[in-house]
Amino acid sequence: MSDSAAESALVGEMRAALRTVADPSRAAGQQAYMKSAMPFLGIRVPEVRRLVADVAGSADPVTRLSAARRLWDGATHREEQYAAMALLRARSLRGAPRLVPLVEHMVRTGAWWDITDELAHRLGDLLDARPDETAAVVRDWAHDADQWIRRIAILSQLGRRTRVDQGLLADAIRPNTADPEFFIAKAIGWALRDHARTDPAWVRAFVAAHDLRPLSVREALKHLS
Repeated sequence: MSDSAAESALVGEMRAALRTVADPSRAAGQQAYMKSAMPFLGIRVPEVRRLVADVAGSADPVTRLSAARRLWDGATHREEQYAAMALLRARSLRGAPRLVPLVEHMVRTGAWWDITDELAHRLGDLLDARPDETAAVVRDWAHDADQWIRRIAILSQLGRRTRVDQGLLADAIRPNTADPEFFIAKAIGWALRDHARTDPAWVRAFVAAHDLRPLSVREALKHLS
């Protein structure tokens, strides 16, 4: 089977699989909760991921990437976007530099918190695999005009614990401390709160040294006495 045929087959299988478990009774509530212009099929995210694992388990990295882009760009329902992102979770793609332009495309066109926050983990994988190259991307994105690109830069080290690059975290946050956008202030607080589990002293010192928005401060210090 050619690459394009394999891609088409995978996209078709994914769309069919999603529709077999669609639950219209749940769809309207999901759409309202997410404030989404795109309708939902009524499938929970863990179920979407399970379907992707079942359908795409043996797909090679090239097919996964191309199918993810095609599924994303042709999505008529939000779960197709979730499936496209789930295709990028494969171990075979972790740290692959060709993920960067696709992640950027998804963040810019998805333009909402659920998209950005899921894809932040792909940047984390890239920071593990290619720290210098990816750090340069994160620093560049921290200054972007698009708030969602800046949010993913701020959140790119979530869950990295002792692997957090504190200099990079600071560089992602500092250009955004005065931003009045809720999703930026919340992201700053979340990123700091997450790192406080590993280095509370550093977080306290950072908060004390910077003029952060009140929401960011509350979130950052939430679990610190």
